[in-house]
Amino acid sequence: MATSGIDNRRHRSFSARAMHFPSSFADIPGITLYDPLAELLGAPVDGLIEYRFADAVKLAGHCCPTVAGAWLMTTKALRALYGSATPVRGQITVALGETEDEGVAGVIASIATLLTGAAGIGGFKGLGGRQVRRGLLRYAAPGVAGLRFTRLDTGLTVNANFWPKSKFSDPRLGQLLPAVIAGTASVDETALFRRLWQARIMDLLTRGAADPDVVSIEVVPQ
Repeated sequence: MATSGIDNRRHRSFSARAMHFPSSFADIPGITLYDPLAELLGAPVDGLIEYRFADAVKLAGHCCPTVAGAWLMTTKALRALYGSATPVRGQITVALGETEDEGVAGVIASIATLLTGAAGIGGFKGLGGRQVRRGLLRYAAPGVAGLRFTRLDTGLTVNANFWPKSKFSDPRLGQLLPAVIAGTASVDETALFRRLWQARIMDLLTRGAADPDVVSIEVVPQ
């Protein structure tokens, strides 16, 4: 059935509209990884892929402490695993202590998969037995509290944990949240909620990134 002219105009306007993320997103350090499969298939031609926090938000479809925490844990773990070298996407396993349907485990895992390439049963099967991504992501792993990352080539392993708690959280968020969810908040209240929410995310990603009470990385002795 053909859509009305009004619907078509609305669709064209929406499609042409640029995404506008908070300007503070640009202050969050990105991370560049080398993906040998990407290089093999010619895009990007050198296999180097840069990821920014906005990419994690696009994947999740929203920006919240869970997305921020998954980003922090994964990027900090990759830097701990590779030091000054470029991390190799598709050569890292990821393990979670929770089951896939427990809490926000699925959201966290999706961000880890975005950056590391590690996938579960639905992942890439590989080419001629190489570049396999399937089976590199595992849930309900014994002894894992947060996320565990392991290099396939060296066996080096790090544990990552994230505790957002109420740190950096403005008390007005809790006061505004019920009305925002219910749709009864005023325009000004909704705007204030958004500003406070994003301010908390940015605090977690900046001040929280260096706070061991917020995010911790532990190298597992080999």
